[in-house]
Amino acid sequence: MSPDLSTRRHVSYARGYLGLEMLRAAARELAAIPPAERTRPEVLSARVDLHMAARQWTRVIAAGRRLAQAYPENEHAWIGWAYALREVNRVEEARTVLLAAEAHHGRTSAVLHYNLACYDALLGELKSARARFAKACRMDQRFKDEGRQDPDLQALWSAGSGSK
Repeated sequence: MSPDLSTRRHVSYARGYLGLEMLRAAARELAAIPPAERTRPEVLSARVDLHMAARQWTRVIAAGRRLAQAYPENEHAWIGWAYALREVNRVEEARTVLLAAEAHHGRTSAVLHYNLACYDALLGELKSARARFAKACRMDQRFKDEGRQDPDLQALWSAGSGSK
């Protein structure tokens, strides 16, 4: 069943406000959505984005988990959930989330492999990090340059770094 017109409008407005960095206005739009519609994937996804923009990591973790569990085909949910875990220094958990997401998105998601490379590098799993990074770059060339600037991947570029 598709969302009602009111829900689509509120989500659209919330996304517009997020684009303008008007977080309070975005939150008001999402709060105006009828309770029965609040578990829709587009609403939960907008809520993840709102919490990400506000850097409310515990809320991103909760909303991302809920969205990923209800709609595992939603790649954004897994990536947001894992990213928030990484932001609160729960890197091993972030890695575990993305390993679970791999069953759904491993063949098509360069960003999943890129983030796994980051988490592997942070955990000292450099051989796996290199393989994940190479796969992400094969899937999407933009990660090649981005990866050279990413502090999470610094261990890969350090002179003489070994691999586990």
